[in-house]
Amino acid sequence: MKFGEVTLDAAAGTILAHSVRVTDGVLRKGRRLNEEDVTRMRQAGLNAVTVAELEDGDLDENAAALRLAEALDAPGLSASGGRTGRANLRADSAGVALIDVETIHRMNAVDEALTISTVRPFDAVAAGQVTATVKLITFGLPASTVDACVAIARAENPPVRVAPYDTSLKIGLVQTVLPGLKESIIAKATSATAARLADMGLAIDTERHCAHSTAGVTEALAEMTTAKCDIVLVLGASAIVDRRDIVPAAITAAGGQIDHLGLPVDPGNLMLFARLGDMRVLGIPGSARSPRLHGFDWVLQRLVARLAVTPEDLTRMGVGGLLKEMPSRPMSREDEDMALDIPEDAQSVGGLLLAAGQSRRMGKANKMLVEIDGIPMVVHAARALIASGANPVVVVLGHEPAAVEAALEGLPVTIARNPDYTGGLSTSLQAGIAALPDHCTGAVIALGDMPGVTPADIDSLIEAFDPAAGHTICVPTHHGKRGNPVLWGQRYFAEMSGVSGDVGARHLIGENADQVVEVARDNPGVLIDLDTPEAVAAHLRG
Repeated sequence: MKFGEVTLDAAAGTILAHSVRVTDGVLRKGRRLNEEDVTRMRQAGLNAVTVAELEDGDLDENAAALRLAEALDAPGLSASGGRTGRANLRADSAGVALIDVETIHRMNAVDEALTISTVRPFDAVAAGQVTATVKLITFGLPASTVDACVAIARAENPPVRVAPYDTSLKIGLVQTVLPGLKESIIAKATSATAARLADMGLAIDTERHCAHSTAGVTEALAEMTTAKCDIVLVLGASAIVDRRDIVPAAITAAGGQIDHLGLPVDPGNLMLFARLGDMRVLGIPGSARSPRLHGFDWVLQRLVARLAVTPEDLTRMGVGGLLKEMPSRPMSREDEDMALDIPEDAQSVGGLLLAAGQSRRMGKANKMLVEIDGIPMVVHAARALIASGANPVVVVLGHEPAAVEAALEGLPVTIARNPDYTGGLSTSLQAGIAALPDHCTGAVIALGDMPGVTPADIDSLIEAFDPAAGHTICVPTHHGKRGNPVLWGQRYFAEMSGVSGDVGARHLIGENADQVVEVARDNPGVLIDLDTPEAVAAHLRG
């Protein structure tokens, strides 16, 4: 593959290496240039451009990525993609990911431009979740290089596969009770356990409460055997601290076997791993009453996926087993990686225009309807978003919604009504985010009282948006001062929806400073909001 700068006379048929702004828009990186593109670049004043050019025997990035993904395809997985040099392997059903670590290492060592990323070994995956992704760094590679990597993938057992959960398994839950133990604690444990099982397509088939005694647990286990449970979870009113404690003693008395006590995962240290006939019995600590990620989750997931679990497997869970400081069960990897199938040129960024405020500082007038150059202010702001690369454009209305909507008539926007607009800016954020389609990887959040913002200002933010590089908050600046609108990655939507009062999401910029990209703009309009009669008058005077 050739790479470098060429004159525009030689650019047709090559692949654009970096996005280029032209008079009427943007030519995105990875685009195969045609004569019309060359003409548009000449009109923009360009004389040369950086491109890639495939040679004989080369595969383009998309074909190469898809070929390798298809070589990795295995039972439980489906290959898809082949866009922007990326192809994905998604789980056909919920289950546990099995990764041949050494084979993946060998494949990644074939060429620096060819990368394979996977979830961690034994990670739980949801149906449809990206389990592995292939990404090419360059715009093309020799077919022989790709074939060498394919050969490694096919010479071994499948390097990536998913062991699906067996949803036919019957699960029993035994809770022991001591005097004074609140019913709410018992109910909480049932609820947390049911939620864990639901993630795997299962439910609690049989539940028993018994006295916290050897006899009580022995009797409950007999009932579980009669119910033909496959896995029984025993949650004791007090922790198991010895093989001779009440729960393990009851299992032994019932004719069972203790395989292992203890787990190098925190929370989850005091877990018991046992069996009674064909029934697997897990003694789980009280910390499992919480829905937080727990060592018990890791063991249960493997068992439900019909994977062999040995005492050695348990002892090897210690590396990476310090979970105690994690604030909650982790976000679904499907949510984290949902953008993997969306082109990296950020074409899926939406536009969100906040136009619901009461205009208290404007006096009797609704500032959204104040005319600037004969056009309502809100129309200026909406047109800027519409003319940019943001799509779709959602406008949030609240105060005098009928009048503002009438001003927007004929424009290609989605209207979102905020009935709680008197509650402040936060309520408009919530209404707007709820109206955005799920495929939006980010949103430009603009204000209806900033008519000086241009489509070029918005496009510059979209161009800077690069979640893969950690650029998930894009802020315009003018002479070093930060302004609006701001582009936010989807990862912040949940937090933004949780704010309250007449505040926006500015605090998230400070909390995520490493994710912020400042985009310098010559246009002072990114700093100017017209929320008073004086500001409007000054703007009109120029």
